[in-house]
Amino acid sequence: MPLQNRVDPFGAIHAVPERGLFTGNRGIIHDPETRTLLKKRWALPAWIICVCQFRDVRREPMGRNRPGGKAGWTELFFLDEVSALAAGHRPCFFCRRERATDFVGRFGEAFGIDVPRAPMVDKRLHKERLASGGRPPSVHVEDLDSLPDGSMIASGDTAYAIRAGKALEWSFAGYAAPLTFERLAGQKLRMLTPATSVSVLKHGFTPVWHPSADT
Repeated sequence: MPLQNRVDPFGAIHAVPERGLFTGNRGIIHDPETRTLLKKRWALPAWIICVCQFRDVRREPMGRNRPGGKAGWTELFFLDEVSALAAGHRPCFFCRRERATDFVGRFGEAFGIDVPRAPMVDKRLHKERLASGGRPPSVHVEDLDSLPDGSMIASGDTAYAIRAGKALEWSFAGYAAPLTFERLAGQKLRMLTPATSVSVLKHGFTPVWHPSADT
């Protein structure tokens, strides 16, 4: 049985076979004895995106990965960086320092902050992300052209990624064929990617896409 540690663009955590390209965490939110989630869905405001392999570190997902047999941070998995950003995560400074530095630097450019720091990003994201109580704004079809590539929107329970003037329907297995924005006309749409991350994308941050987005 798959563990309940796969994250969708809404920030919800599921038990599905597909793992995705990236891991990450929100702190310790699991019971290592049963390898199941606790009731809480985050323990820290810093929600990060990590690489699945880093140096020679080996971990047992949702196990006991701290000295003394204690639970370590709860490993979560994402289809790609686009999905992780939509869920409200940002790159990790430990295993993805170059990407994290780029993200925070563009955050500073977007908001006119001379010396931006990761906690500034985390504070804003924690107020905006859907999974931590944020209320994503609605968006109209005619506004989709103004969104940067890598933004994600939703129609009901269906998530779409914006890329090259088209909308790609998301699933844990990958993206479906691109749709024109006109195909979404008449539907109630809302933003999924937090406003802070959308601003970072607008200032040139390029997220990693799952290979299915190219096919």
